[in-house]
Amino acid sequence: MVNRHFARRIALQTLYQWDFMSEGKDEVKNSAEEKIKEFAPEFDEDTFVMDLVFGVIKNQKEIDTFIKKYAPEWPIEKITMIDRNILRLGVYELKFSEKEGKSTVPPRAVINEAIELAKAFGSGSSGKFINGVLGALYKTMLENGEVKEEEKK
Repeated sequence: MVNRHFARRIALQTLYQWDFMSEGKDEVKNSAEEKIKEFAPEFDEDTFVMDLVFGVIKNQKEIDTFIKKYAPEWPIEKITMIDRNILRLGVYELKFSEKEGKSTVPPRAVINEAIELAKAFGSGSSGKFINGVLGALYKTMLENGEVKEEEKK
């Protein structure tokens, strides 16, 4: 799972750059490939990175709708770029990756991974904010029967 965690870090950095620079598809792909080559030349999760990055970009408008719903006090453009893209990754993995036939991760693991990214890249309050938004989404998904309660181990 260390590879998947590292893949999310690369995806987050790529999405941050995309959000900041408004890059096109080719530039985004090149950016992700450069990050993989630079930081992990022996990396074997490059497909996962690309699935995350392009899954978020493809579904960005719908993902942002979920963020607006579960963080109503924070207009999407006022959320820091790093927190916004961590949320986009989390929402993508919770709501869209399974529908697109991509490998799925248990929802609690998705939330925990997002919190770890927030602690590493965000501000002191980012982890709580990310947990609150993704936790509320997960709770709604449980209530709607979209996911089943995970057994605690």
